[in-house]
Amino acid sequence: MQKIENLRWSVLLLLLTLNFGCDQISKKIVRTEISDYEHISIIKNHFTLTKVENSGAFLSLGDNMPYIFRLIILTGLPLLFLGYGLYFLFAKRNLPMTMQIALCFLIGGGIGNLYDRIVHGSVTDFMHIDFYIFQTGVFNFADISIMIGVGILLFQSIRSSRLKHQID
Repeated sequence: MQKIENLRWSVLLLLLTLNFGCDQISKKIVRTEISDYEHISIIKNHFTLTKVENSGAFLSLGDNMPYIFRLIILTGLPLLFLGYGLYFLFAKRNLPMTMQIALCFLIGGGIGNLYDRIVHGSVTDFMHIDFYIFQTGVFNFADISIMIGVGILLFQSIRSSRLKHQID
């Protein structure tokens, strides 16, 4: 039983590290190789790289808030939530595998952006998608990790709801 628990911890730590590591490696490359607001077309103008330092939250929300509020809301609260998320992930042994994976993506991405905010004072965003009718803001790999985690949880919730309705 101990070997299974050790394996579980190892896999969870690996997933967290991969999410955090891919995010930080990509941001380090962007910080050294791309100038602020430089526009690099990868797939015509549909997928571009544009380095932006975001001192706010998602889509720069809160960027104009006083520093102390940004510190509390954008650093303090995420630190508490991520700390609890890590506790929850490792303390709850009976979580479904899909929830454990989703939490690794959410927490790994969250730590990546929080690390940027603490160490660099802002979050480095650099990817942009534009398909005319669908366009994103500028984002990074941590944001992708977070969205994958949310997507897994949403999928799991819908699947559980359907199974429950089939049983009833």
